[in-house]
Amino acid sequence: MTSKTLHITNGDSTTDYLKKIDLQGDYITWREMLCEGKTTIDVGSESFWKNRFSYLKSSYKITKQKFINYTLKEYRNLCNKKNLDEIVLWFENDLYCQINMIAVLSWIKRYRDGYTISLVHPPQKQKTLFKGFSELTENQIQQQYKKRVLLSQDDIEYADYIWQLYCSESPLRLETVHKFNPMSPFQNLTTAIENHLKRFPSIGNGLNAVENNIVQIANQTKLKSKEQLVGKILQAQPNFGFGDLQYFQKLDQLKPLFTSFNPVKLSRKGKQVLENNLNFYSEMRSDESYLGGAKKYSFLYNSDTEKLLQITT
Repeated sequence: MTSKTLHITNGDSTTDYLKKIDLQGDYITWREMLCEGKTTIDVGSESFWKNRFSYLKSSYKITKQKFINYTLKEYRNLCNKKNLDEIVLWFENDLYCQINMIAVLSWIKRYRDGYTISLVHPPQKQKTLFKGFSELTENQIQQQYKKRVLLSQDDIEYADYIWQLYCSESPLRLETVHKFNPMSPFQNLTTAIENHLKRFPSIGNGLNAVENNIVQIANQTKLKSKEQLVGKILQAQPNFGFGDLQYFQKLDQLKPLFTSFNPVKLSRKGKQVLENNLNFYSEMRSDESYLGGAKKYSFLYNSDTEKLLQITT
């Protein structure tokens, strides 16, 4: 009797590649980017998906039909996968993947309690920059698959707890709690959470780490177009795992700091912000901007202490 394995992957490129090399099992592609926009703990509920569609529609002009076809149909396929011998998770090291991973594990805890769950890690030592599972050779994929880690119930509970903290109104507890599990099989979760916390606006100039990097790259490199700038940003910030869609949106938000995108030129204001001579917080601030469950502009990040401060009104 053949075993029934379900692979839950981080994206279509991974799914397509694993199918191409004929890794046996059924496949579900987790098509979400829960590191962006407001999230709630109840993964898979009607209110959860309504909230996610609302964010994707307002931020990325995603139509309802596309959301249904691209995300909800795949989620419904996941709900129909039962009586499995093993669920194998394929999520990479970056913030994008790690947040999706803990959300999936929260769902598993609630709806697939008692199932055998394992996690495939990307190779830890790469001679070149790791771009994704689909960049590995078939032999490398097979080796990582053989070395997959069986998750205990405690591991799943821990991931669910971090997800709950990520979705809470305050990220302050997340600052310390994510460091208290040194034996965790989630090798890259600590770094991902640290990068998440850096996405709150800095005390220095009101931009977060991602936004500051964008402005720095624009200032240091002579680039002919917005597309070239986004290409440079993608190379410089692999730990976040963002795609060009997110960075084009970021550039729209940062437009007042540029005089031109063709070629790329910072404005005088942009250079003042970059040099911490001007704080851009008030112009960036929005009550509709969330990171997880927390309002982005209700907290400030102090890069000297690597701590968050809550803004009280």
